[in-house]
Amino acid sequence: MRFEKPLNVPKIKDVKIHSDFWSRYISLVGNVVVPYQWEILNDKIEGVEKSSAIRNFKIAAGLEQGDFYGMVFQDSDVYKWLEAASYVLEANYNEDLDRKVNEVIDLIEKAQWEDGYINTYFTIKEPQNRWTNLQECHELYCAGHLIEAAVAYYLATGNDRLLNIARKFADHINNVFGPDEGKLKGYPGHQEIELALIKLYEVTKDERYLNLARYFIEERGKEPYYFDIEWEKRGRTEHWPGLIRNFGREYAQTHLPVRKQKEAVGHAVRATYMYSAMADIARITKDEELLETCKALFKDIVTRKMYITGGIGASAHGESFSFEYDLPNDRAYAETCASVGLIFFAHRMFLVDHNSYYYDVIEQILYNNIIGSMSLDGRSYFYVNPLEVIPKACEKRWDTQHVKVPRQRWFGCACCPPNVARLLSSIGKYIYAYSENELYVNLYISNEYEVDIGENKVKIILNSDYPFGDNVLLRINVKNPLAFDLKLRIPKWCVEYKVFVNGKEENNYKKEKEYVVINKTWKNNDEIFLNLITLPKRVKSHPRVKDNIGKVAIMKGPILFCLEEVDNGPNLHELFISKDSRLEIKFEEQILNGLYVVYADGYRIDEEDFGKELYREDYEYKLLPVKLKFIPYYAWANRGKNEMRVWINEI
Repeated sequence: MRFEKPLNVPKIKDVKIHSDFWSRYISLVGNVVVPYQWEILNDKIEGVEKSSAIRNFKIAAGLEQGDFYGMVFQDSDVYKWLEAASYVLEANYNEDLDRKVNEVIDLIEKAQWEDGYINTYFTIKEPQNRWTNLQECHELYCAGHLIEAAVAYYLATGNDRLLNIARKFADHINNVFGPDEGKLKGYPGHQEIELALIKLYEVTKDERYLNLARYFIEERGKEPYYFDIEWEKRGRTEHWPGLIRNFGREYAQTHLPVRKQKEAVGHAVRATYMYSAMADIARITKDEELLETCKALFKDIVTRKMYITGGIGASAHGESFSFEYDLPNDRAYAETCASVGLIFFAHRMFLVDHNSYYYDVIEQILYNNIIGSMSLDGRSYFYVNPLEVIPKACEKRWDTQHVKVPRQRWFGCACCPPNVARLLSSIGKYIYAYSENELYVNLYISNEYEVDIGENKVKIILNSDYPFGDNVLLRINVKNPLAFDLKLRIPKWCVEYKVFVNGKEENNYKKEKEYVVINKTWKNNDEIFLNLITLPKRVKSHPRVKDNIGKVAIMKGPILFCLEEVDNGPNLHELFISKDSRLEIKFEEQILNGLYVVYADGYRIDEEDFGKELYREDYEYKLLPVKLKFIPYYAWANRGKNEMRVWINEI
């Protein structure tokens, strides 16, 4: 296949977001989430799960006495927080936050071994056992998050302190692992360092990091099986006895060499991080075979294994993909981190393939699973994201006990909250992409953006009420007339659209991969008006999704709606939506500081008519007319513990 021309993504600092909707989240991350998580990492908030993540670094640095506390990968919480803080600094520099970041850098620097190694668990508890349990102990995973944080901080501030620490660690890893004689032939038990090494390569242009990432990808799934080799060497001991090794080889995507993997299996976060790195490598090296593998894996996920929320990984057992079309609603796992990983994968696939299809997926995840995983005040979180909740079932049934309502203020395994923080604080770099003669507009989030097209500065002012409204207005500011392709994404849920340039309907455009491509010489203050019609509508599942037969979900554009008990009463399973009902969308200021709500005509089963018997023969349910009220899925569980349901029976 022919590879598309390379695309660049914006710097976060160059995109000034002023969307009423998204500014609230970006402000929340900068003003609440990052400071709140800093307090938790320092164990300063009472009544939440203890972290000890910063204290672990103090102990490893020799500044305090004590034992390691937490998960073996506890360091990664600090690194993801550092990455999120770096994005906040890039968007809006804050001296106090930068001081906190440098406090952490001081600790990391003091905790780093002379040879470059950093890991507080092994430094404190098992210094003699470094690199002996890659399958379970996440050393390379933590290293990857450190590298990502270092690259983010360097790009945000120009300060290379953390970058130099990360490079020293990466150089150590490169000396330990690889195909050369005397090196370990291992690879991560939990993928992450692969995509981090590529970021490090793109900043430093040091090909050793790209080659090491490729090695970790290509070595995976080969025989003899490395995880068995290291297990035998350490006397068959396990960090988590009877757990990770028992999940099998698919769990960590080691069942086959990566180029032979065509179906997404195993732990969903591990999988999407690995696929993201594969897509990067395919793009950089123009590897057609690897790209085709990525396309097959992406298609398998989004056409057979993704919830309508954008959640993936249906099974609580192993936090894993289960099998095709297995998407139970009340038992859904749909880990927040897995959705973050799928956005990473989709974005990288877009950079290779330039197809709107990938951004449909990104948008669906962003507006549902991602922002729905965090409370509206930014201080509590979902680790898993179900589509149907009966609180009593979550308390009483073992197969739904992984579903926690309401959201939790923190977790013993706290990977998800800082992952959401780093994604939302970097959202500016997902809005556009560009080359020397084209500009893609991928997300219709109101902003101002200045970019170099060729050697010319172009300022884009975008104002939008999408997705609740249908209008997008772009203004182009250029010093001199400039010819380039403006590529406007047409979302898949758009039932029709119109394009106007300077007040006149534009029909002289091409359509490429669901982008409207307007090629013209742009002048200062040229205006483009895009009308995207996205009506509230019913959506049905593939018939093999057995939990959803006879049911519909309500969406407008990428926004999924749901029923909550607080609006519709208990026993939501007794509700039906009328096939003939009109879907009416309204903005209601009194609900959670303002929400768009969908109303529909429906019915409720009359329980009293049924009586007290458990079963009745030859009985037809009596239905009472009701008005159904749906709120956006992202807003559920912000009004106390109550039932929730996405899919509703249709009659």
